[in-house]
Amino acid sequence: MLLLKNADVYAPAAKGRADILAAGGRILRIEPSIELPPAYVEQVDASGVMAVPGFIDGHVHMMGGGGEGGFATRTPELMLSDAIRGGVTTVVGCLGTDGVTRSLAGLLAKAKALDEEGLSTFIYTGHYGVPVQTLTGSIERDLLLIDKIIGVGEVALSDHRSNQPTFEEFARLSAEARRGGILSGKAGVVNVHMGDGRRGLAMLRRLIEETEIPATQFLPTHIGRNPSLFEEGLAYAKAGGLVDFTTSTVPAFLDEGEVKCSAGLRRMLDAGVDAANITFTSDGQGSLPDFDAHGRLRRLEIGRVTSLFAEVRDAVRVEGVPLATALQVITSNPARILKLRGKGALEAGADADIVLLDAASLEIDGVIAKGRWLMKARTPLVRGNFE
Repeated sequence: MLLLKNADVYAPAAKGRADILAAGGRILRIEPSIELPPAYVEQVDASGVMAVPGFIDGHVHMMGGGGEGGFATRTPELMLSDAIRGGVTTVVGCLGTDGVTRSLAGLLAKAKALDEEGLSTFIYTGHYGVPVQTLTGSIERDLLLIDKIIGVGEVALSDHRSNQPTFEEFARLSAEARRGGILSGKAGVVNVHMGDGRRGLAMLRRLIEETEIPATQFLPTHIGRNPSLFEEGLAYAKAGGLVDFTTSTVPAFLDEGEVKCSAGLRRMLDAGVDAANITFTSDGQGSLPDFDAHGRLRRLEIGRVTSLFAEVRDAVRVEGVPLATALQVITSNPARILKLRGKGALEAGADADIVLLDAASLEIDGVIAKGRWLMKARTPLVRGNFE
């Protein structure tokens, strides 16, 4: 049993000073004062520390991605210690451009490995292309028969790397994802990679207008990629759609017009977008390719899961977003949108995924996943088998 005493609890809503008791991988009680015999519990004084839900990173190339510049530009797999340092306790894995040398079977195996090492993991079926490559022969069967598969993605739209699906193809894919989600009790969300193309969100808007599939079935990511897509995404989110910002970036992209996530969150909130419609993901281990006007690769960087909370911290410290609001985009919002039960909240019965933040600096001080210490006093306690 683990007892955190005198923590400043954000659930993610501010709950004030309280004690947190966890056992068996779950939170048992959160109360103003909990007293237990020392022989039965590990008691930790959390004075001066904020206890917040473990972070959910809903878009990670956990087995590596990239390859847009040839075989030598394939990115490496996610290492456990990277997730720990970033406070990430739940990871949703996906494939990207490459659905040939990166396979769903490999992605599932990597998810299971990270799960064994201490994280909670889920995956999307498919990759950039349509028709979607699946494990069982259909999206519906994947959702129903593979526990870790919670949706479809990342399917590329408005991008020169997309295989340019027709409206009918994309509608059929979305309908199967929705049906599979309903039957399996999962989200069945379609994670949509948004490129720089001039069509922007047109395909999503048309599908929502012309079919019965609701906007909540789609989570378009990279919404801050350029000013035009950001403004389109703002209007889309204000009308009830979901949008996702990518926290991994490089200074050159920001100089070229990419909207920084923390600033984008502030601007959307100021414009009247419901905070519940916004998420942040890292695109961790994914490549960050920069193409010229002719589609030629100019440079390539790599996404990092540690960027996830860094942008939330900037939203608070630089943009003035309240901590409870900023935390939603990496805790309760993705948990609700992706139907990750037991995740994204500090409450009795929830999984014991807890991040401890230094109250003064908002630096990550400790990480607990499924009731187990992964980092304490800013020092990772565990590493992956091959680190």
